[in-house]
Amino acid sequence: MRTNCFICLSRSGPIVHQVHLRPVIPFRPVFRVLGVPASAQVAASARVAAAGLAVACLTSGCTAGTGTEQATTPAAATSSLRGTATTGTPGASASASASPTPSPSRKPKPRPKPSVRVSSIRTADGSKITVAIFRGPVTYVLHNGATDPGALAAEKGVKAGPAVGHGERRRLLAAFNGGFKLAVGAGGYEQEGKVISPLLKGYASLIIDRSGRAHIADWGYGAPAKGERVYSVRQNLPLLVSHGRPTATAANWWAWGGTVGGLEYVARSAVGQNAAGDLIYLASMSAVPADLAAALVEAGARIGMELDINPNWVQFDAASRPGGPLRAEVPGQWRPADQFLVGWDRDFITVLG
Repeated sequence: MRTNCFICLSRSGPIVHQVHLRPVIPFRPVFRVLGVPASAQVAASARVAAAGLAVACLTSGCTAGTGTEQATTPAAATSSLRGTATTGTPGASASASASPTPSPSRKPKPRPKPSVRVSSIRTADGSKITVAIFRGPVTYVLHNGATDPGALAAEKGVKAGPAVGHGERRRLLAAFNGGFKLAVGAGGYEQEGKVISPLLKGYASLIIDRSGRAHIADWGYGAPAKGERVYSVRQNLPLLVSHGRPTATAANWWAWGGTVGGLEYVARSAVGQNAAGDLIYLASMSAVPADLAAALVEAGARIGMELDINPNWVQFDAASRPGGPLRAEVPGQWRPADQFLVGWDRDFITVLG
């Protein structure tokens, strides 16, 4: 049997009909024009024939103007036999029915690594301040010094002593000096839950909880927080920076500890905390308290406190990675980079990654 295409033209457009004729009946396309004047039927028939045969070829596979038949895919033949209309470009139906390509899943953010970024700040009076910011999942440990607190803490059984232990060494990212001698009365001291010197209200405090996280606060004014698991506390004088600004007393250099020779510009150190909770350590071999306060604020500290002063006691060493070789980071510091490894007279803080 052979498929012949019959096209009827109406006001809504050409309509294609497919019929199956026996071979003995000659193929004769019949065009029936509805609502068109007779004088225009001849020209219309030619246009209709061309347009109709093109549409018919898309649905039945016949080739216009040649009398030959064009092979169709099984899917196209099935669609034609069922009378399913096709629109758009060939293959559009297959694309529409295909499932959308899934968007690539977002890669999880890499976990932050323990790190220390060391830089320097030049203050208005020309003092050069070393600035270290500790980032990532770091923890802090307060160590007892060989002479201060010394036996007072050792007798109470504190574990972190004058030298970095072997288990701590492989995680050591940095270490820095603590505060004044306890006999000066510049604040209290608690280590590993054992009070060595009573903690004083209104004193700047570096607080380390049992997980090793640290923050700075004004003791007795919101610190310790309710339910806070305080493990170690190092106090030293009042706050140097509060609410992101130097305190009023920061300008009075004589209020921040006795200096060698009574000099104004001596070695000094401080520690602060930014809004993200990162600790910031500062040190210089020649500065005044106001320099430390200004540098803390410039580095982003919201709160800060002074630590030890004078060239014998300002010490900061850091590594590029936890467990790596240490470098002495404060230009002109007196002691070598391995001082905290072999032992230190005063209390100090290690930063572990």
